[in-house]
Amino acid sequence: MPTALITGASAGLGAEFARQLARRRADLILVARSIGPLEELAAELRSAHGVAVEVITADLAVADDVDRVAARLRDEDDPVDLLVNNAGFGLPLQFADNDIDDEVRHLRVHVEASMRLMHAALQTMRRRGGRIINVASVAGFISRSTYSACKSWLIGFSRWANAEYSRDGVSVTALCPGFAHTTFHERMGLEQGEEGVPRFMWLHAPEVVRTGLRDAALGRAVSIPSLRYKAIVALAGILPRSLTSGVARRGRV
Repeated sequence: MPTALITGASAGLGAEFARQLARRRADLILVARSIGPLEELAAELRSAHGVAVEVITADLAVADDVDRVAARLRDEDDPVDLLVNNAGFGLPLQFADNDIDDEVRHLRVHVEASMRLMHAALQTMRRRGGRIINVASVAGFISRSTYSACKSWLIGFSRWANAEYSRDGVSVTALCPGFAHTTFHERMGLEQGEEGVPRFMWLHAPEVVRTGLRDAALGRAVSIPSLRYKAIVALAGILPRSLTSGVARRGRV
């Protein structure tokens, strides 16, 4: 059976990836900072689907923890077939109002950790094939603070890597959801109503994950769930940055 490693697996999109992949009979390696929720999810998936589930507690803002996860990805005796770089968090204020140490940690988790784990995964995947899904965001197509910049980097790097390593049988897909019903916004102390975003703009986690898995299987470099967000991305490419960044201040995607 294939093996998938998922970061940020204790809640939100990460947990949904775990559930959908377990239903497809994939063995799992779940990575997150909190051992309690990870163990609960692992027990649930073992019981419901009879798959093997390994748990790794790691804070991907900490270099030693990233190295431990990377070492697991480089294990040729028990290789990983799918890497889902999902770990991430948002910051509640604008750049100049956030603590700079929080901004640096944010950059390490979204960009540096994702890059290091991709590099580790490619060491075995180039010899046997595999898939990498980088959970980015529609925000990566819009100018807005460091979250947007991090996700833009992830999208651009995924596009290049997908073209470069497809010849080795490895696909790299940037999954770019918009607003989704997960715990992401709650962790920043924000409720859905505070975002100032219409209800129809919110996506459901199962829909986002199904789209990402499908597009990765098709070898697509970028996956944007729902037609409405595809339209937003198309408009963002032609509208002035001053306009799109102003609209983006209304919420966090």
